[in-house]
Amino acid sequence: MVTEREATPVSGEYSHRQIMTILSGLMMGMFLAALDQTIVSTSVRTIADDLNGFSVLAWVTTAYLITSTVSTPLYGKLSDLYGRKPFFMAAISIFVIGSMLCGIATSMYELAAFRAIQGLGAGGLMSMALAIIGDIVPPRERAKYQGYFLAVFGTSSVLGPVIGGLLAGQSSILGITGWRWVFYINVPFGIIALIVVWRVLNLPVYRREARVDWWGALLLGVGLVPLLIIAEQGRVWGWSSPRALLCFGVGIVGVLAFVLAEIKMGDDALIPMRFFRNPLFSLCIAVSVIAGAAMFGGISLLPQYLQVVKGSSPTLAGYQTLPLVGALMIASIVSGRLISKTGRYKIFPIVGTALMAVAMFIFHYVHADTPLWQTMVVMGLFGLGLGSMMQPLTLAIQNAMPPKDMGVSTSAATFFRQIGATVGVAVFLSMLFTQLTPKTGDALMAASSKPAFQQAVQSAAGSSDPLESGFARAIASGDASVPGSALQDSSFIQKLEPALAEPFRIGFSDAMDYVFLAVSILMVLGFVLVLFLKEVPLRTQSGLAAARQQRDEEASAAEQAGEK
Repeated sequence: MVTEREATPVSGEYSHRQIMTILSGLMMGMFLAALDQTIVSTSVRTIADDLNGFSVLAWVTTAYLITSTVSTPLYGKLSDLYGRKPFFMAAISIFVIGSMLCGIATSMYELAAFRAIQGLGAGGLMSMALAIIGDIVPPRERAKYQGYFLAVFGTSSVLGPVIGGLLAGQSSILGITGWRWVFYINVPFGIIALIVVWRVLNLPVYRREARVDWWGALLLGVGLVPLLIIAEQGRVWGWSSPRALLCFGVGIVGVLAFVLAEIKMGDDALIPMRFFRNPLFSLCIAVSVIAGAAMFGGISLLPQYLQVVKGSSPTLAGYQTLPLVGALMIASIVSGRLISKTGRYKIFPIVGTALMAVAMFIFHYVHADTPLWQTMVVMGLFGLGLGSMMQPLTLAIQNAMPPKDMGVSTSAATFFRQIGATVGVAVFLSMLFTQLTPKTGDALMAASSKPAFQQAVQSAAGSSDPLESGFARAIASGDASVPGSALQDSSFIQKLEPALAEPFRIGFSDAMDYVFLAVSILMVLGFVLVLFLKEVPLRTQSGLAAARQQRDEEASAAEQAGEK
């Protein structure tokens, strides 16, 4: 059955003006999710302090991450069966409702529950937008338009920390606590996005008779939720603690049950297993997991370096990452134009993974006293690599899979990249915290022989500031807990005298060097895998046009078979 043919070209091909009109609605939806992540990450410490729940702070992030990750493939499958528009609008609506609820939260546990609702909406915003672009734009031209999406993320990464810091820093705005506007700001944007999408997104809907893989969705949740929880909480609980082992056990059993259920469901599966028989799909998914881990693992450390080691505020740190954001946007736009012009895309992930590996390796040599401009140059190099790599991987997957599976294949790519990002952040932060105490201890030992540091300790011991004097006395007495004190709260480093704080900054920087080296090794693996990527010629038809042609051919073949 076909609906919503109004304003839809009979051929399935759209003009540039029609594409840009639809793109405006998609970008509004994506802007919601992208801006929310950066705003909340900047203000979450203020929120935790106000709700007296710093100890459960991680659950606010974990709850959002779990629901957004698990719901992503479900959006892809349902939209393939019943159309993109209703589910994209549903994703925006759920996200806005979750935002409103977050704004009225009275405890961290409530906030975590409401963030989970937000995540249910966020799971569809990115994957659905990419799938819709795949429907209306031929692969040969697609990279050019997907560059606009990366521009949205670039803009939000700059605006987010600024807006988040501004709102969270206000005691009240219009009689409402400042940090609550971090969530309320999503409401007007969401309403505008809904109106724009409702008016401009008119795509044909070809309903197919198929079973909805609810068992697959349930088992995916059973498998992923414990694994995502342990990825976020493992360094707090201990990787071999009873709770961690229980999560590992339940998660592994759940994933195995999910795979068996998907095999049984065949083409109706949430993520059909036949996808993995396509070598290009499997290879791109593997690279996406590695890229997600390296990208988010590496990027998550940069604000830590800027804020802890360089002493920047969250807002200033956001501005200082502009070279990365700017380079990412430039590389994505240029690579998109070149792909559209030449039809060749394999070279870009090769160059991208190489640049990311080199940048991370250079970061390994960035220390506490490295001039900021040098660090920003390396950030730019990393951004160039990231912008060159991400689009072609999604494009290769969309181009290699049947047009009828556009939603499922696109959401699968997003899903596995999120899994890689979650694991990457968890593993690399665990590595950071494991190295932090011994590296800080080494820095304190090296500093203790320097007259300037000895004088700073002696001077601070008599300070009227209890924090400074307490640390100075602890250092002078050789207290073994001092090197690990930054694991609980790193904010004290900015409050100490520069000479006294220097060993802690060096400890952080040296620990990060170790992690950056690990990320660079991971990207080398990604580079090797990309070399085996087989470049399939890009289709010159949009997803809708190709799907329509495929249906016509199947109908003609069936008719001819009936006549015989």
